[in-house]
Amino acid sequence: GDDGLFRSAAPRCMAAAEDRDTFLWRPMLDAHRARYGREWVVGRQEIGSCVAWGAMHAVYVAESVSWKAGIRFEPPPVPSTEAIYGGSRVEARSRTFAGWSDGSTGFHAAKWLREWGVVYREPFPSLGFDLTKYDSNIEKNWGAYGCGGQNDGGKLDAIARQHPVRYVAKVRTWDELKAAIVSGFPCTIASNQGFSTGPRDALGFSKPQGNWAHQMAVIGYRTAASGREGVLILNSWGPNYMGVGANAGGKWPPDQPDGSFWCDRQTMERGILSADDSWAIGDIDGWKPRDLDNHGWQMNIPEIAEDRR
Repeated sequence: GDDGLFRSAAPRCMAAAEDRDTFLWRPMLDAHRARYGREWVVGRQEIGSCVAWGAMHAVYVAESVSWKAGIRFEPPPVPSTEAIYGGSRVEARSRTFAGWSDGSTGFHAAKWLREWGVVYREPFPSLGFDLTKYDSNIEKNWGAYGCGGQNDGGKLDAIARQHPVRYVAKVRTWDELKAAIVSGFPCTIASNQGFSTGPRDALGFSKPQGNWAHQMAVIGYRTAASGREGVLILNSWGPNYMGVGANAGGKWPPDQPDGSFWCDRQTMERGILSADDSWAIGDIDGWKPRDLDNHGWQMNIPEIAEDRR
C-alpha cells in the first residue's frame, strides 16, 4: 500500500494474524549466542538517543527472526546505535549540522533505515573509528554532525546503503501491532507515555505512569489466556532499571529478558499508538508472515522433544 500503513503494506499478515503467544526475543538470544558465543544483555543508553536504541533493537530482532527462519544464512551482527542516531538527526532531515541537543523521532529513524540503512557494530579502521562497543561520545558527536561524523565525507552513509531496511511501515492500531508481532516483525514505538520504574506486577506488567518522551521496541505478544493480553516492550536503560532479581518483579514467561516489561492493550492504544510514531520493521523478504514455533523455533523439520514449562 502506498499510504505507508502496515495494514496496506502487509495484508497477508493482517489476514493471517491469530491469537498466539509470540516471543520474538528468543531468536535474538539464539542469534547472539551463535554469533558472539555469549548471552545477550540489554545495553544502557547514556545520552538522549532512545530513538536509535529502539530502532536498533527492532532491526536486530527482525534480522534474528529471519536467521531462525532460514531467510538469512548467518546470525546477524548487532547494529550500531551511533549511526542510526546521527542519520536520524542529520541525513534524514537533509541537514549538515543538528546541534548538540538530544533526541530524534521514530519517523526520522525509520526514514534513515529505509533510505540509507544499517551500520553494524564492527571496526572501521580505514575511517578511523571502531563501532564494536557502544560509545556515547561518538553517538553525541554524530547526533550533531550525522552518521560518520564531521569529516567522513559520506563514506559511512555509503556503507549503510549496502544494508537498507526496505520494509518499514507505520503501525496505528492494536490490530496492526498484533499482526506485525505474531507475523515475526518487531515494532518501534515512540510516545510520551511513561511507566513505573518500580517492580513489575506478578504477570510482568508495568504500571503506566508519568511522561517519557521515549522510543522503545515491541518484541512479543501474549494472549488473554496468560492472564492479560499485552505486548512486551524492550527498553534501553540496562538490565536493572526496575530493580535486581526478585526486586524487579514478575516475568512471563521465565525467559522474558531483563530490561523489558509487558504493556496492556488499553495503555498501548491510548498512550502510545495514538502518538502516531510507531513503525513495524521488516526484512529482506518483505511482509510475509513467518512460520514461527515459539518453543523451539524449528521450521519444517520434525519437532524436537523438550521441556515446555
